[in-house]
Amino acid sequence: MNNPGFERLAGKVAIVTGAGSGIGEAAARAFAREGASVVLVGRREAPLAATADVIRAAGGEAVVVTGNVSDADDVDAVITRSIDHFGRLDHLFNNAGIQGSGGPIVDMAETAFDELIAINLKGPWLMTRAALRVMMPSGRPGAIVNTSSFLSTAATIGTSAYSASKAGLDAMIRAIALEAGPHGIRVNNINPGVIDTPMLRAHGDAIIPPLAARAALGRVGTPEDIADAAVWLCTDEARFITGQSILVDGGFTIPGPR
Repeated sequence: MNNPGFERLAGKVAIVTGAGSGIGEAAARAFAREGASVVLVGRREAPLAATADVIRAAGGEAVVVTGNVSDADDVDAVITRSIDHFGRLDHLFNNAGIQGSGGPIVDMAETAFDELIAINLKGPWLMTRAALRVMMPSGRPGAIVNTSSFLSTAATIGTSAYSASKAGLDAMIRAIALEAGPHGIRVNNINPGVIDTPMLRAHGDAIIPPLAARAALGRVGTPEDIADAAVWLCTDEARFITGQSILVDGGFTIPGPR
């Protein structure tokens, strides 16, 4: 986008999954604002197209690719389309995720567990594998960021599968960081606290004030809070950070269990 002096990712290409709403939408706009060309990935074309329109209207470049991140063929198609369209790949933000039906383990269906693990853990694994197969041979440095959660090390009733999927993501990146590091590619997680997204609002607006009151900063997070952290981790300012799961929660977890 036309924002002289602040385009820290000028000339770069970034893939953002789950780019149709919430954190993914905000991240797509943030990457574009910093000068990156953005590949918007998700299962529904309409919200992705709306995000792309906003980016293009501000002078940025964006392409829409629909697909399911838990499907290896779809993932390969995303990478192929990205390279065909922009000629390179520098950054990947694995943000697509679901909370699933949740509920106490005794009430949770096996299919719900499988879907949650497929989207939240297998999806980033597949996307990262496909991206690294392109990024490593390029000889260029790059960065991969995943959306984890504060629930990777905490839990509430009904998050047995969700917490497991995010804890797996935290463990996964440590190994991948070792494999990618010699190629100049960094791999990190952002672990959001409570963020005001459609996923949170699905529990009802009344949930927001009491959650905000528990945070040190007195508010829940915004999608932009996480988006800006994701972009920063892809800039040269974070050049010596890899294999880390970074909590971005406004102090929500400081007091510990409640």
